[in-house]
Amino acid sequence: MPIGELSDGVQYTMDLLGIFAFALSGAFLAVRKDFDIFGTVVLSEAAGLGGGLFRDLVLQVTPVAFTDLGYFFTPCVTATLVYFGHRLRHDDKVHEGRLFDISDAAALGLFSVTGTIKALAHGFNIPAAVTLGSAGAVGGGVLASLLALEQPALLRWNRDLYALPALVGATSAALLHHIGLLNVATAVGAALFAFGLRVLALRYSWRTPRSHFWRNPFAGLRQQLPPPNPLPAPAAPSFVQDPMEDLLEEAMEDTVRLIRPDVSAFPPRRGGFPSAPRSSHPAPDPRLLLHRAEPED
Repeated sequence: MPIGELSDGVQYTMDLLGIFAFALSGAFLAVRKDFDIFGTVVLSEAAGLGGGLFRDLVLQVTPVAFTDLGYFFTPCVTATLVYFGHRLRHDDKVHEGRLFDISDAAALGLFSVTGTIKALAHGFNIPAAVTLGSAGAVGGGVLASLLALEQPALLRWNRDLYALPALVGATSAALLHHIGLLNVATAVGAALFAFGLRVLALRYSWRTPRSHFWRNPFAGLRQQLPPPNPLPAPAAPSFVQDPMEDLLEEAMEDTVRLIRPDVSAFPPRRGGFPSAPRSSHPAPDPRLLLHRAEPED
């Protein structure tokens, strides 16, 4: 089948399926982030149309999202169904991100193939078509993650394979076109192959290797792996003197402590004490008695 007929006949259907799958992933991400209905629609539109907009701008054609209402309303309907779906909002798979990953993988496989086919139809060579198809496939997910204030999975080494399935799907479509075997069945097969690779990466945690430059202790980077045999940390002192306790001890040393007498040692009061006889002269100051000279014998 010629590339033009394949592009005209299959492009629309596969684009709508890819937009629906990416819109699902954006809606699931919005529900997991507890966005309102408007935030869910915005995230669905960004995930569903972001990659296609970038692809059409590079191809210097009018984005079909602005000319075909089907492209625009598909994410809106998807976001509404997900947001008002009672079972979906209370499903553990949504909050754990598994449905987001599955729908994102399906859209990744579809857009990697459709983007490559459209680039080939506009006269791009194979490397340029593969690059544009891969970029259009990952663009929607990256834009949705940035709007949700999450680091895109495309940029993280500790996330499962993301860019590689898109590259595999786009390369498969380009090679099938080069050898003359690109048709509806093989295009769908290439999309399923990319989707299956992404699902297997999610299932078995396949990841790209980490940079050896990051492991270099002389690289000057912030994050460094711990040494294989770290030295034991110095033991903390068993007792740490609090400076407030020193101040309290000094204050207690300068304080006069009064001893409370034992009341039970005194005889009980019976009938009261006899009242002293009143005198017209004031009583002498008891302090003067201390300086009174004692009589000589």
